[in-house]
Amino acid sequence: MERIDVDGVTVACELIGKPGDPAVALTPGGRFCMDVPGLRDLAENLAAGGRRVLIWDRPNCGFSDTVLRGASESETQAEALAGLIRKLDLGPTAICGGSGGARVSLLTAARNPDICSHVCVWWISGDPIGLMQLATFYCGEAAIAASQGGMAKVLEAASWAEHIAKNPQAKEKLLAMDPRKFIEMMQQWASIYVPSETTPVPGMSQRDWSRLRMPVMIFRSDESDLSHTRATSEWAHRLVPQSRLVEPPWRSDEWNFQSQRQMAGDVGITIFTSWPTLAPQLLDFLSQ
Repeated sequence: MERIDVDGVTVACELIGKPGDPAVALTPGGRFCMDVPGLRDLAENLAAGGRRVLIWDRPNCGFSDTVLRGASESETQAEALAGLIRKLDLGPTAICGGSGGARVSLLTAARNPDICSHVCVWWISGDPIGLMQLATFYCGEAAIAASQGGMAKVLEAASWAEHIAKNPQAKEKLLAMDPRKFIEMMQQWASIYVPSETTPVPGMSQRDWSRLRMPVMIFRSDESDLSHTRATSEWAHRLVPQSRLVEPPWRSDEWNFQSQRQMAGDVGITIFTSWPTLAPQLLDFLSQ
């Protein structure tokens, strides 16, 4: 693992594969770090297929810095990813991710098309229930904690737990914040998840969608997945006319199935358990 300064933000990352091979950037969802089971396995499968794969901890995740600024957390993370790709001099990079990682990938590619060769996304979060879940998880829980017990109470929020455990400076950064300023930031970040009639992805404007002129592949979500709805994936496909809409390689109820297994405490199971099976489709698409 390396820790690299990107415009004043320390970002933890790792490159898997041979130098000189075409680059792929992989981003998971939630506030999970790059070592979440499933992500590294996918990276290694892609590396075996001739790709050099970047896995990384987004700001506010894992070993990377705590960053509380910007119009939204996803946009701040997208800026960090673009800066990291440039800093590592990876050249045109296939920008790929699922769930929150899909949102970050789309924002990164749309605002930095010069560094993006392809876009591959799956589990695109959207629709009222899915977006309200995000506002509650990423922002609501911590803001309510700050209103009840100050920043010390925020340290107990589930959404920040892994980051605090891996990065001691995160605890210091959060404790140093004025609770009122923190709540204002959470209100701002939560507002981005208000459902829109013009875009399926928070933060993506019509101009952003129009800039996705590179090859784009979107994995269709299942009707049973209320966090990443089928309608959202199909809407994204319509906004990118040249995009390819494909079926994922896993069972139809994958999100619900793996979520229930994880909640039941199945050893080694995460919501990303089946991600390595994406490799053949990704490699085929990236080779074209």
